[in-house]
This record gives sequence, structure tokens and C-alpha cells, in this order.
Amino acid sequence: MGKDIYITVYGAEQICASCVGAPGSRDTYEWLQAAIGRKYIDENITYEYVDIDHPPDVEKHKEFANRILEEELFYPLVLVNDEIVAEGIPKLKTIYKELEKNGAVLQS
Repeated sequence: MGKDIYITVYGAEQICASCVGAPGSRDTYEWLQAAIGRKYIDENITYEYVDIDHPPDVEKHKEFANRILEEELFYPLVLVNDEIVAEGIPKLKTIYKELEKNGAVLQS
């Protein structure tokens, strides 16, 4: 089995103004879990959704939420092991590449 991988999706209930026509952040979070679960053994993958309007009292979450709210970054923002891999409309190919770099194991 591979090492632990943490996927964090930052988003909001309101769809990003730059992402008109895209699914909402929560939908993207759920879609990513399903897509990753079909391709990889995800026993060692932990998923977390952070609402940028109400981030938990964790410094890194507050910092990313502020950066998004200040329009430095687009949301949904996807991180794999604290590395930004997608913002706005995520591309699975890019996320899969980062997962594999971090030891994700393909389904057999």
C-alpha cells in the first residue's frame, strides 16, 4: 500500500465568478472522490473540504481561505499533500499525476 495522501478542496457555496458554468465546489469535491476512487486504491487517501467563508480554526486553512477571498487564487482550490494542483476548474490528469508522484496505487 502507498503512503498517506491528503487531498484538500477549498471552496464556497457560491460558484466562483471566473468559473461560470462549472459545478460548485462541493460538487467538485464529491466528483474528485468518486473519480479518484475508481482509478486508485484510496484506503490511504484522506479527503477534506474547507468552506472558505467559514474555515476551521487551523492556520493553513485560514491562510488559503484569505488568499482565495482576496482573489489571489481561484476556487475550488485543490491541494495534494499541501501542494496546489488545481484552481478553478480542476483537470483530473494533473491531479492524477500528483497523486502518482505521492505514491498513489492504481486499482488492479
